[in-house]
Amino acid sequence: MKTQLTLLAFFAAAAIAFADDHTDQGYVATKHKLTLEGAKKIGEAAATYARQNGAGPSIAVVDDGGYLLYFVRPEESFAAGANVSIGKARTSAIFKKPTKDFEDTINKGRFTMTALPDFTPLQGGVPIIHEGQVIGAVGVSGAKSAQQDEEVAKAGADALSEKKVATH
Repeated sequence: MKTQLTLLAFFAAAAIAFADDHTDQGYVATKHKLTLEGAKKIGEAAATYARQNGAGPSIAVVDDGGYLLYFVRPEESFAAGANVSIGKARTSAIFKKPTKDFEDTINKGRFTMTALPDFTPLQGGVPIIHEGQVIGAVGVSGAKSAQQDEEVAKAGADALSEKKVATH
């Protein structure tokens, strides 16, 4: 009797596992997710690039929903750079594009974009892309120029080559 119950439990578990693996019928996609370890690697790569180029900006790394995973602010950076870097990263992540695109659009006369809530359309936010999916973004504020903010952010995003992501 005990053996029969064990076999029955085994087959029931196997049937549930098999059914679960084969019933999505294309309704569920695999989504890659930035890990804390990956965010730290990206942030540290950006900070190293900044130091090597004589800058000490605030650097924020967010997930694909714009939520902060990693942040660094050197003592010499300006205080407002903290929120600006987070805003740039968040904007880039949720819109899935570099914040420079928004700054350029506004500079060409589309001022109504500035009315969007919780939106930081300043150069220096860059999406982090893994296997074609935006899994987060890097935001930088307080380097020597807006161009250098973007260069530092790109250096961080490029650190993903070792692929510290998880499948969710």
